[in-house]
Amino acid sequence: MHNVLVSVFCLDRTGLIAAISGHLFEIGANLADTSFAVLGAGAEFTSVCAIPDEISAEALKDSLSTLPDLADATVTVRAFSLAARQGPKANVTHLVSVSGGDRPGLIARLSEVFNQFDANIVRMDAQTVNDPDGSRYVTRFAVWIPAAGQTACLNTVANTAGELGLACACQEVTTVGG
Repeated sequence: MHNVLVSVFCLDRTGLIAAISGHLFEIGANLADTSFAVLGAGAEFTSVCAIPDEISAEALKDSLSTLPDLADATVTVRAFSLAARQGPKANVTHLVSVSGGDRPGLIARLSEVFNQFDANIVRMDAQTVNDPDGSRYVTRFAVWIPAAGQTACLNTVANTAGELGLACACQEVTTVGG
């Protein structure tokens, strides 16, 4: 088995994850870290996969491109030479959600706060959500924060959000046995 990074971008529609992951299963791939997101009218699927040695990255790209659900997709498959397993800074310790009106520089300001406390953003998602009262911009961070700085980091994130007139919610993530 060898590792590849599979990236698919196309118009959003139902069944994309099923089509892509089903095909990968059929060829004997094992999915490691994988993400899917709707981005505007598009959708992006990205996965680190271990695939059988007899299947090249180019052959996998070609086979994915033949799927009817991916007729309009941009498919990229390339060797993944980094470790397939992440280090300890990729273990999420907190989920942070900031919501309210959209503000230019919002993601940059919050990211700078996490960086100030040596926190690692493992995943980030930002989108406009339509509510009965109008639309809200919601940014969600899954972060690893060093134990010694967790309280200060989360307080600074909440204060920064407050300065921007935004609501902030933080949730600690507990692990099995932790």
